[in-house]
Amino acid sequence: MICLPILVLLSVVAADRSALQTLRHKIFKCNCFAENGPRLSALAEPSKVITRRGGNATLPCKIKRDENLAPNRKMRIKWTKLTSDYLKEVDVFVSMDFHKRSYGRFHGRVHLLNTSPSDASLVITEISLEDYGKYKCEVIDGLEDATAVVSLDLEGVVFPYFPRLGRYNLNYYDAELACRDQDAIVASFDQLYDAWRGGMDWCNAGWLSDGSVQYPITTPREPCGGRNTVPGVRNYGVRDKEKNHYDVFCFTSHYKGRFYYLIQRSKLTYDEAVQACKKDGAQIAKVGQMFAAWKLLGYDRCDAGWLADGSVRYPISNPRRRCSPTEAAVRFNGFPDKKHKLYGVYCFKGPN
Repeated sequence: MICLPILVLLSVVAADRSALQTLRHKIFKCNCFAENGPRLSALAEPSKVITRRGGNATLPCKIKRDENLAPNRKMRIKWTKLTSDYLKEVDVFVSMDFHKRSYGRFHGRVHLLNTSPSDASLVITEISLEDYGKYKCEVIDGLEDATAVVSLDLEGVVFPYFPRLGRYNLNYYDAELACRDQDAIVASFDQLYDAWRGGMDWCNAGWLSDGSVQYPITTPREPCGGRNTVPGVRNYGVRDKEKNHYDVFCFTSHYKGRFYYLIQRSKLTYDEAVQACKKDGAQIAKVGQMFAAWKLLGYDRCDAGWLADGSVRYPISNPRRRCSPTEAAVRFNGFPDKKHKLYGVYCFKGPN
C-alpha cells in the first residue's frame, strides 16, 4: 500500500480522544491505495503442450491489458524459440496489425490462433523433432511489454547410440549427425531424465543437446559411478564440443509410414538387405524407426535383422524365453561383417 502524506491542522481546545481517532482513521482510509499492477501481461496456460511428430500444436499466450490503455492497432506480437543452452533466441513469427511474417524452417507452418484480440496463441503445424523445446511469447504495446514462456514436448523415446567405429568416438557435432542419420535428434536433459524415471539404465556417457555429457543409472554398481551411490542421472558437465568424444543419447517420435520385418526365403548380407527393401518399394529401416515402433507401437519380433547403419537388432515388447527373457528392449547384436548372410532385414515404407 502507498499512503499520501496529508497535513491536517487541528485546533482542539477540549479534544475528544475518540473523535480524534475516528477522524484520523477516515483520513488514512480515504487516501491509501494499492500500487498499480502491470498495465500489460502475457499468460501461458498450460505452460507445457504435448504433441507428436507430424501433428499440430497450439502454444497458449493470452494478453491482459489495462482498461485505461488506449486501443493500439500496432500492438506487436513476437514468438521466438529458445536454444537448449538458452544463449540465443530463434525467430519464429512476428505479427503487427496486418503485417505477419514467419521465419526459417517455421515458414508456412505457423500462424496466430486469433480467437480474440487478447489471444496471441501460436499454432504450429506438421510438428518436427526439431520443434521440441521452449518458446517465448512477447507482446509490445507502446511503452509496455510482457512475455510468457511455454514448452512444446513430444511423445517419443530416448535411446543410446554409438556407430560402427565403437564407443566414445563422437564429438558433439558428429553426435548430432549420428542421431539425424537414425531419424532422431540429440536428446535434451529433460527427455533423458524422463527416460531414467521410466527405468532406463545405461552405463555409457553420452552427449545431450545442451552440450553436457550424462548417463542414467537405476541400479548403482561399481563400473557406473560406484555401488554405494544413489540412482540418478550421472553428470560429467558441459564438455568441449569439438575435442571431447562420447556416445550420444538420441530422441525420436512417431513417424508417418510403416516399419516392418521383410519375410525372405534365406538370410541376407547387408547389401542384399538394402536391395530387398528397395525391391519391396521401401528403404532399409533406421535405428530410430525401430525404437519408435517398439516403444510407441509395441512392435515385437524375435528375428535379428539388418538396419541402415549396418547394425543388427530386434525389438521385443513381450519378454520370453530366447527372446530377451528378462526385459522388454531393443536387442543389439552389434555391427557384424556386412558380407555374412546371417540375418533378415527391417524395412521402412513412407506414406504414399
